[in-house]
Amino acid sequence: MEKNRNYFIAIGLSVVIVLAWQFLYMNPRIEQQRRAEEARQAQQATQQSQTAQTPAPGATSPGSTAPAGSLPGSTSQQAATVSRDEALGRSQRVQIETNAVAGSINLNGARLDDIRLKDYRETVDDSSPIITLFSPSDTKDGYFTELGFIAGDAVGTVPGPSTVWTAPEGAKLTEKTPVTLSFTNEKGIVFNRTLAIDEHYMISVTDKIENPGQEPVSFSTYGRITRNNKPATPAVFVIHEGFLGVAGTDGSLTEESYKNIEEKPFSTPKATGGWLGITDKYWAAAIVPPQTLPVEARYSHFTDGQPRYQADYRGDAVTVAPGQSVELKNLVFAGAKEVPLVDRYEAEYSIPKFDLLIDWGWFYFITKPMFKLMDFFFRYFGNFGVAILLTTIVVKLLFFPLASKQYASMANMKRVQPKMEELKAKHGDDRMAMQQAMMALYKEEKINPVAGCWPMLLQIPVFFALYKVIYVTIEMRHAPFFGWIHDLSAPDPTSLFNLFGLLPYDVPHALMIGVWPIIMGITMFMQMRMNPTPPDPTQALIFTWMPLVFTFMLASFPAGLVIYWAWNNTLSITQQALIMKRHGAKIELFDNLKGLFKRKPVETK
Repeated sequence: MEKNRNYFIAIGLSVVIVLAWQFLYMNPRIEQQRRAEEARQAQQATQQSQTAQTPAPGATSPGSTAPAGSLPGSTSQQAATVSRDEALGRSQRVQIETNAVAGSINLNGARLDDIRLKDYRETVDDSSPIITLFSPSDTKDGYFTELGFIAGDAVGTVPGPSTVWTAPEGAKLTEKTPVTLSFTNEKGIVFNRTLAIDEHYMISVTDKIENPGQEPVSFSTYGRITRNNKPATPAVFVIHEGFLGVAGTDGSLTEESYKNIEEKPFSTPKATGGWLGITDKYWAAAIVPPQTLPVEARYSHFTDGQPRYQADYRGDAVTVAPGQSVELKNLVFAGAKEVPLVDRYEAEYSIPKFDLLIDWGWFYFITKPMFKLMDFFFRYFGNFGVAILLTTIVVKLLFFPLASKQYASMANMKRVQPKMEELKAKHGDDRMAMQQAMMALYKEEKINPVAGCWPMLLQIPVFFALYKVIYVTIEMRHAPFFGWIHDLSAPDPTSLFNLFGLLPYDVPHALMIGVWPIIMGITMFMQMRMNPTPPDPTQALIFTWMPLVFTFMLASFPAGLVIYWAWNNTLSITQQALIMKRHGAKIELFDNLKGLFKRKPVETK
């Protein structure tokens, strides 16, 4: 009884995990998709009733007006009314073309508002569109990064949202060809901005300010990332999407959800170093300000005109002496959160805690090493599904001493089962005497009843860590296994209720019970049948139906996690059989299976 009680404590914790997934993820996901569709229809109706207004040449672009001394983005921005193609055609642009990125720089404000990721597509279909990250501000999905300056009237006009920069004729930003933009204000102060991009997603922005006048000039720098909408996919409680950043070289990570910022803006204390940005599940935009300049970061939501979210910073004043120049360098990351790449940027540019751009979760110290191990196997075998199987074997080997104690405890409990039955018969309903007798029996036989429970509990963080790896890392996105599994980060696409695709009709989402969830349920059923059925009817009922419940619940989990669980169950069955046989305990799997089909004798009165 004690063994079964410990076992069901662990199972109960697992049920809590899965129920949390169901109620905190699946149900909100369905509801949010419904609301998103209603909002889309409402917005479409609103747009049809509006007249698109094209600004005259040289006019200020929407959302670009900012009083002197204030940070751009805080003033009203007109509602998005144009298509992406139309918005791109409204301004002069410098093309961006690398192996990883396609897009353009808007010369109005020198904005990075057109970024597409060539290595990633919207679906597993190779003909589907590539991922669009940045879009102009006057589109529905406006999302951009902008860097500029703030100064008083004595300095004259400084580059901001409405500044029209000059680019060399035929300029194109590539990995090998940086681009220098220029702007000279009415006071003769010269601003030269050099943009360089690496072979991936890091853009360096170096501003050189020359003061040919007779008086010193002072100004503040700013940087902002602004987007009109939250991600289209529903938020999930196991991953952070929204605002994040690190204030200072040794500061802690700030994570703020869209909902929190909608309710109240957030600012960090002024600090030197760090970074700030907005992250989605797989993509992110981040600004790394000049690391020697004290800056204050702010995360805001504006509802005047076009609703928009903004992560921005404002730096301390910089003074340029007469006849002198100053250089300031920002870094802009806009792309996919590839683990090796993010780690490389952290080391190469000395960006504090930049690896936390990826949400490794509470078990960071387990999750990231587990990814490293899986990535090692992937690079050797070329299949992340195989990497999951091999990683599971390694984890089982690491936990083998604990598992050995667990199954040895089970074997010992079976060995003393006849004595426990004698104690039950002797003490009857006297629970206190029964407990004391059992404790004495455990002490005499040198049995630790908790030994069978702790190994299971200790493996729960490993389960969470593996789940985070599969769900969070972009390396798992659209990663195929074998057969019908084309994306390990998505649920098994097959269903029992249309005979796994043999019948020509679609199955409702709630009935998508695929092959791998069924395999997982079978292996879980067999693992539970390795132990005798509990004598308590309630426990026996749970014992019988638990695998079926888990089969339905895990059907919505990423296929990679279900494959792991099925494989882990299979290894556990083998491991338990070997260890218990070595300790002389009978393996009751087949007897228990036979017992399910035996007819119970009819009780005679």
